[in-house]
Amino acid sequence: MPLEMNKEVFITCAVTGSGGTQDRSPYVPRSPQQIAESAIDAAKAGAAVVHCHVRDPESGAPSRDLAYYREVTDRIRDAEVDVVLNLTAGMGGDITFGSTDAPLPVNAAGTDMVGAAERVAHVAACLPEICTLDCGTMNFAEADYVMTNTPGMLRDMGARMTALGVKPEIEAFDTGHLWFAKELVKEGVLEGPALVQLCMGVPWGAPDDLNTFMAMVNNVPDDWCFSAFGLGRNQMAYVAASVLAGGNVRVGLEDNLWLDKGVLATNAQLVERAVGIIENMGARVIGPSAVREKLGLVKRAPK
Repeated sequence: MPLEMNKEVFITCAVTGSGGTQDRSPYVPRSPQQIAESAIDAAKAGAAVVHCHVRDPESGAPSRDLAYYREVTDRIRDAEVDVVLNLTAGMGGDITFGSTDAPLPVNAAGTDMVGAAERVAHVAACLPEICTLDCGTMNFAEADYVMTNTPGMLRDMGARMTALGVKPEIEAFDTGHLWFAKELVKEGVLEGPALVQLCMGVPWGAPDDLNTFMAMVNNVPDDWCFSAFGLGRNQMAYVAASVLAGGNVRVGLEDNLWLDKGVLATNAQLVERAVGIIENMGARVIGPSAVREKLGLVKRAPK
């Protein structure tokens, strides 16, 4: 395909995630206040979108607590900086099986499976402009943990997001996830043109080599908007790769803890590094107002 570099780029900062990184860096925010403050700093550094999970403030473990989401979104909305809110809806689809000789019953300590209504309850309460929809089931690197998103569950969640007027960001970890996302738009469950996040290098999804990346890019419909990230050490390389391929970028501590070898990063520092790469490539970093216009988003107050 011909090179069609994106000249008007927005940056998403994935602020904290749900991985077990909270004890690997002091900069990974845990409490709602820390998550909000880190998101605000990222916005000041140039992120037009902040993608937020919440954690238990004491342990740092991932959480679905509605009160935490309310506090994070309220704090960000009350800040003096404007930013597009993007909340995860990936929690509540986790299965950890037992041993290979006895996979059932599942491991209760690592399993968190709830219905579609509960998985999007915080979205309905907080009304962000964007929320994520992980468009498939896949094995993760951690032992026998499976991220579970069945076609029926995705149709139900997607329909709820559409009814709420919240734009789903389709999280695609492999080409089959894009295939099903196109089916959801075809069925009218999701409205087109859709928004996609290409997730590269997450074991065991799409590897982060450029051939696979371009296969993912080539499976995104021409009228859709996409962004991409690479996990870990290749995060900044994928800033350049995504812009060159016509996309937008995502950085942040959910995906990478390091600024340089041996130097732990803050979210703001990762955004600042991405801004420098984008601008040195001759592109322009756009802000939240331009993103809302581009994606047809509506900034609303919660119920």
